[in-house]
Amino acid sequence: MRGNLHIAVVGYGVAGQASCLLLGAAGHRLTVFEQAASPGPVGAGFLLQPTGLSVLTRLGLLEQALASGQRIERLYGCNLAGRAVMDMRYAEHAAGCFGLGMTRGALFSLLDGAWAGRSAIRSGTRIDRLSDDGRYLIDGEGQRYGPFDLIVAADGAHSALRRQPGVVRREGLYPWGAMWCLLPATQWPHNDVLHQRYAGTREMIGLLPVGRRDDTDARWLTFFYSLPGAQVDAFDDEALQRMRHRLGELWPEALPLLEGIQSSTQLHRARYRDVVLHQTTWNNVVFIGDAAHAMSPQLGQGVNMALLDAQALADALAEHDDLAPGLDAYRRQRRTHVGIYQRLSRFLTPLFQSDRDMLAGIRDRVFGPLGRMPIARGEMLRILTGTKRTWW
Repeated sequence: MRGNLHIAVVGYGVAGQASCLLLGAAGHRLTVFEQAASPGPVGAGFLLQPTGLSVLTRLGLLEQALASGQRIERLYGCNLAGRAVMDMRYAEHAAGCFGLGMTRGALFSLLDGAWAGRSAIRSGTRIDRLSDDGRYLIDGEGQRYGPFDLIVAADGAHSALRRQPGVVRREGLYPWGAMWCLLPATQWPHNDVLHQRYAGTREMIGLLPVGRRDDTDARWLTFFYSLPGAQVDAFDDEALQRMRHRLGELWPEALPLLEGIQSSTQLHRARYRDVVLHQTTWNNVVFIGDAAHAMSPQLGQGVNMALLDAQALADALAEHDDLAPGLDAYRRQRRTHVGIYQRLSRFLTPLFQSDRDMLAGIRDRVFGPLGRMPIARGEMLRILTGTKRTWW
């Protein structure tokens, strides 16, 4: 840019935080709008892939992330017969390659603590819409903010700002969701493995080691149990007992981990959206993170994609003199990578979360042998690590 921009960032999640760090370092003036009265983490633990870790490395935060998180060396998933459906080791992709399980709180605090401009956050401000020219933000009470040279819409999967003419291609709620919680990892022996267990396509249980929370040095696991969306919405104490019973049948080794869960209120609900945009920019507004490409968490790429978006945006603006070509470069740079994972997510999710029982048989018979074929295994590892950027 020929001059520093006045940029509004809407949403202070991972995409918004990373944007603040990268754009602030480039000298742009930032104003952040966050609807929560006290900004903080939202959502389950997650798996940082090599792509996301590369962004943290650039920000100088890798060592702190490694200290908070849990290094993951392997993804292992099996069906009820004990047959391996997925068994991938990061080291087979590249020497020294690994994933990093983290809690949302740990990453939020890491990014928040690295940004010196936190006084620029207007918390408790819900932005509902954009002005017709895309230069002003308007909150729920009709108050206008701006004008801004650029607006970064990082307001999440349920974004209100992307509802502009010609922007959204598809937007729908997935019919499946999950219940999740954090569990102490002291009695769990598989500290470096993301474990999943599949009961057909209707039930999936997962345990992801995620390292420390901010309030304790103890180690934790993210437990998740997938269910149809209606059952997630109606989850109560009776449903908790059914879940506990099913866990004892499907995965007895994991059942003791739930001893401390006595009420359904100790678990959290997660519902997911499938969002595809015709364009990730509109006037001088750019959509990043889940606001631009929310998808099923089956491939575990959401946080990583948000970090990559913020990095690509900062780089595109730095490499061009004017805003329009900078935004066009950002759009082109992210289009193929995001598109590949959107399509893969839409294709693969029904194999693990759906009521199509016959897909489970196909999955269980095909995935294991396919994963032992060198070329196919290499492609599967690229998908896992987030490094698949071309179809062929």
